[in-house]
Amino acid sequence: MSVPPASSPPSGEQHELRHGEHRAVVTEVGATLRRYSVEEVDVIDGFDVEISSPDGRGQVLAPWPNRLDAGRYRFGDRDAQAALDEPDRGNAIHGLVRWLPWAVRSRSDATVELGCTLHPQPGYPWRIELQVRYELDGLGLTISTRVSNHANVPVPFGIGFHPYLSVGTPIDAATMRLPAARRLLADERGLPTGDEAVAGTEHDFTEPRSVGSSALDTGYTDLVRGSDGLTRAEVTAPDAGRRVTLWADQWFRHLMVYTGDTVDPPTRRRCGVAIEPMTCPPNALRTGTDVVVIEPGRDAGGRWGVIPSWR
Repeated sequence: MSVPPASSPPSGEQHELRHGEHRAVVTEVGATLRRYSVEEVDVIDGFDVEISSPDGRGQVLAPWPNRLDAGRYRFGDRDAQAALDEPDRGNAIHGLVRWLPWAVRSRSDATVELGCTLHPQPGYPWRIELQVRYELDGLGLTISTRVSNHANVPVPFGIGFHPYLSVGTPIDAATMRLPAARRLLADERGLPTGDEAVAGTEHDFTEPRSVGSSALDTGYTDLVRGSDGLTRAEVTAPDAGRRVTLWADQWFRHLMVYTGDTVDPPTRRRCGVAIEPMTCPPNALRTGTDVVVIEPGRDAGGRWGVIPSWR
């Protein structure tokens, strides 16, 4: 049996991608996007190789994103109970694959595709295969994901990703645009209780405006899309010299936006804003809202990406 050396990074093997001035690092553990930079300027607020991913940075969130009430749900004739890894709120959070090893399926200078088999277990009693492909080009970074149902019954599924976008300044001074007409209302445990239109409220970023003191841990939905079917969110530096655009295709129907007010250490707070593309909202396996149902032997997938622009 192969045993990794004691000096191996906590996030496992580091897969470095290069295309011109674009550089990215994806880790074995969780298929996590640890770093992305252009011309040696950070596009995401990632983490050092000496530590595990803190605060969900760059992680893949599946087979559900965000919070799941009591970690408990029922689908078909099966009851599931996941571990409560947000114990102070009584929630399971961010799925089951973000701490698992992912194997290389294909590799080139500018791309890596990683795969992970999720075997039946108390929190998800079905077998699925996930693949995530990271690809750099001259415009930015594209992430493609696909999930295959290897069970003999339909399975419920949701996925999200957790990049913290950076424009090199505290986000208070940055401008943000969120292409969403509605936001989720949530209780003290972060679980949705309803939704409301954002127009005329402090949560309205449909037109670019300063983040200022806005403290967000907020789900957005009813996303506005271009003629190409993509939705686009933007964070821009105060001098407009740097802009980062996050785009997502129609598979991703929700955005979770987190301004990092409680991350540790405190010196890292509000240095980047997490704009998280998600196929479903928090607690979806419990409520059924926008859950992807995959038939036996079938698969499903989508794409999102990050485009940096420097002036």
